[in-house]
Amino acid sequence: MSEPLIFELSREGKRGYTFPECDVPESPLASLIGTRHLRREPAALPELAEIDVIRHFTRISRLNFCVDTHFYPLGSCTMKYNPKVNEKIAALVGFSQLHPLQPPQTVQGMLRLLFELEHLLCEITGMDAFTLQPAAGAHGELVGMMIARAYFARAGEPGRNIVLIPDSGHGTNPSSAALYGFEVQGLASDASGRVDVKQLGAALTPRVAALMLTNPNTLGLFEKDISSIAGLLHDNGSLFYCDGANLNALVGLAKPGDMGIDILHTNMHKTFSTPHGGGGPGAGPVGVKKKLAPFLPVPRVRRDDARGTYFFDGVGAGDSVGRVHAFYGNAGVLLKAYAYIRALGAEGLRQVALDAVLNANYLKELVSACFDIPYNSGPCMHEFVLSAARQKEHGVSALDIAKALIDRGFHPPTVYFPLIVKEALMIEPTETETKETLDTFARVLCEIAQAAEHSPGTLTNVTPHTTPVSRLDEVSAARKPVLTWCAESGREEKDSASGRQRR
Repeated sequence: MSEPLIFELSREGKRGYTFPECDVPESPLASLIGTRHLRREPAALPELAEIDVIRHFTRISRLNFCVDTHFYPLGSCTMKYNPKVNEKIAALVGFSQLHPLQPPQTVQGMLRLLFELEHLLCEITGMDAFTLQPAAGAHGELVGMMIARAYFARAGEPGRNIVLIPDSGHGTNPSSAALYGFEVQGLASDASGRVDVKQLGAALTPRVAALMLTNPNTLGLFEKDISSIAGLLHDNGSLFYCDGANLNALVGLAKPGDMGIDILHTNMHKTFSTPHGGGGPGAGPVGVKKKLAPFLPVPRVRRDDARGTYFFDGVGAGDSVGRVHAFYGNAGVLLKAYAYIRALGAEGLRQVALDAVLNANYLKELVSACFDIPYNSGPCMHEFVLSAARQKEHGVSALDIAKALIDRGFHPPTVYFPLIVKEALMIEPTETETKETLDTFARVLCEIAQAAEHSPGTLTNVTPHTTPVSRLDEVSAARKPVLTWCAESGREEKDSASGRQRR
């Protein structure tokens, strides 16, 4: 068992820092800001020695699972290790101390970087133009839908209000489409786990604006009929949107723009260096084909070839969907993506995809005897989905397996998604993990599977044992979180969200 956390550490009389005597006369201070703004009693600040503060926060930090400390196979989220040099580059004074309201002539270096990044993304993806404004993948999805709506409005077809979404797509796709007023219509996968082309053809009507396709999809499968899908959509006058969050499997190998994709969002924080997770930051640039470029958000970074300078351009705002992010996107994230791309180059990016696919297939084979693998219709791409349905027959759920992994030093994979797989365990090893790590993870997974069959009571509702808290009422914790801490020493209060006592 881990050492219990004691949050109320303050003790009267302890000091971590001593301030000098105030050298500002009290009366002038009162006259300047008014006596009603002056504190009448000392602030009730914690009283702690410096070493107590250091030990407390260091102990808490060691409880975190992160890619710097643990294998983090969070399917579809691409939690890969990323080079620290990119963090150092983003922290350089010439970048980190810029202000978004500076005149363009004082930020030429950053503008050049953003301009070149857009062109690099076009080369990597096969798209004709990009906006770097969207702050995350789901934001990029929304911008994609905004562009589609603006395009059809300009074309005199406002009645195209249906977006088709396969059941193997990312969960944010339906929300993004619905949020911008589209009617969402689902498409069931075929027996192989891919888009059912016949069903797609039957669903295409003059009201269909677009198909939102995740490729590779959330089962880790490449949509082998993508050319036929593009042909059906374009023959119907519809747009082809690709959720490019899984681009990690394709960089340097295949370009979505060459597959008939009209709109594509990418995730800088998954494919190009910034560590994903923890609430941000992220960036979700959106690329389009030439016919849709006038609808991209403004301003855009342009180059004055005659002068060799860079500037913000709002030309075309009549068709543009307008500004979608304060200033010009998450510049630090974009900067790290630029450094990542330039450091690896074309061959390096290609190797990223090859290694990501190799690791996923290697790990899948290692655990294939211990778990069911639905839709196992050949090699996967960057990720794969196991089913714990076999273990569920013994009373052990996918959640139990995920919690058991924590005790064994691994962050759990994504569970219960995609929804088309019962008791889903969605695993993405990424390209940065070693064979030794994958061997160990596979062995541990199979040991847990054996325990589920022979001693299920050691797993159900009891793990993890090594964390300060074990199983919470996760639904209540999400819907009715307790966000305050009771500081009265010795007082116990029941946490309504977790159903546990806290001190």
